[in-house]
Amino acid sequence: MEREQFEKLVEEALASLPQKFKELIHNVAVIVEDLPTKETRRTIGVPSRSNILGLYHGVPYTHRGPYYGNVPPDVIIIYQQPIERICRSDDEIKERIQEVVVHEVGHYFGLSDDELRDIEFQIKKRGKLEEI
Repeated sequence: MEREQFEKLVEEALASLPQKFKELIHNVAVIVEDLPTKETRRTIGVPSRSNILGLYHGVPYTHRGPYYGNVPPDVIIIYQQPIERICRSDDEIKERIQEVVVHEVGHYFGLSDDELRDIEFQIKKRGKLEEI
């Protein structure tokens, strides 16, 4: 998939988040990269053959106090090639991007991987994040 089309799907995934979450997201840059670097893999302790689909860097919303300010933006990275590798169609890519965006935004809000797995299960079961 062309990068421009992939980035558009990421933008659509962000735009589809419930308004109550979008209103709380501040100082976050969302970017698309091809692959995680070796340094990134080493830093987070993930083997080179593991798929990393996205990554959140920053201070989670729940850890920001009254003195939080004048800091560089948090960053959410969506990795294009690993997502494309595990998907068979453009529709699957779109769905996976939505899942990864929700997951990484969840980290922004301070949720753990276990909490996010529960939410992802509920989204698949019910069909919408707003109903969770």
